Amino acid sequence: MSEATSFSADKLYLPQPIIDEAVLSALKEDLGLAGDITTLATIPDTAHAKAVIAARDAGVISGIPLADSAFRQIGKWHGEIVTFSPQMEDGTEVGKGDVVARIFGPARLVLSAERIALNFMGRMSGIATATHEFVQLTEGTKAKVTCTRKTTPGLRAFEKYAVKCGGGSNHRFGLDDAILIKDNHIAVAGSVTEAIRRSREYVGHLVKVEVEVDTIEQLREAIAAKPDVIMLDNMGPDKLREALAIMEGTGIISEASGGVNPDTIRAVAQTGVDYISAGYITHSAPNFDLGLDISVS
Repeated sequence: MSEATSFSADKLYLPQPIIDEAVLSALKEDLGLAGDITTLATIPDTAHAKAVIAARDAGVISGIPLADSAFRQIGKWHGEIVTFSPQMEDGTEVGKGDVVARIFGPARLVLSAERIALNFMGRMSGIATATHEFVQLTEGTKAKVTCTRKTTPGLRAFEKYAVKCGGGSNHRFGLDDAILIKDNHIAVAGSVTEAIRRSREYVGHLVKVEVEVDTIEQLREAIAAKPDVIMLDNMGPDKLREALAIMEGTGIISEASGGVNPDTIRAVAQTGVDYISAGYITHSAPNFDLGLDISVS
């Protein structure tokens, strides 16, 4: 097992109620109205099982609290205990074959919760791994990798947590925690200046205001209106450098967005931008391959 971590575990947190609620919903969906009929038909109710969850590839682990919840909840329903023993923390880099967790309990329950645990961990570890790759590609620059709202409906808190497991940072969580003025807002409001003015009047002093621009003309207008953050959208490296030179000394945070992928992020980071937001790390991250291997006693 690797001891290297990509993000400090003390900065990773998910509220237990949302973990249990999401896992409960997933278990209900999977068990349906009749339960795990394959396991009920083939496995004696007296059988116990030892199992391990192991990595099938190298990457970064995320989702251990959800796997723990799956085995804990299914055991509680049946008046049994399914012991889930993590062998590492979320945010840990693993190699192929590394054991992530050990499980012991009634074989029927272990098998019935297996897929839910692996589904959550596979999705979240995939995001953590993709994020970690982006973070590595920006090494030596000041750019911080951040996520977007391009997440799976119902799973945003977990996918954004997975981004942090990979060493990235979180952008806004929803429409209600920060203002992000985009092209359609500007079109309806009439101008960049008017959209920012209305935003400042609407929200309190603790709410940040960000505006998206895609031309140098819009950028100059935005700077004059003094937002907290300017998103430089779909600008190539040369145009980004021009925009950042204009922003120098304003105190406004810069963020690059649009078309960011493993092939482009290094060039974007080298322009000197503060943040790079990438939908790729949540909407296009490959699933991370984990398996549960079982022995019966």
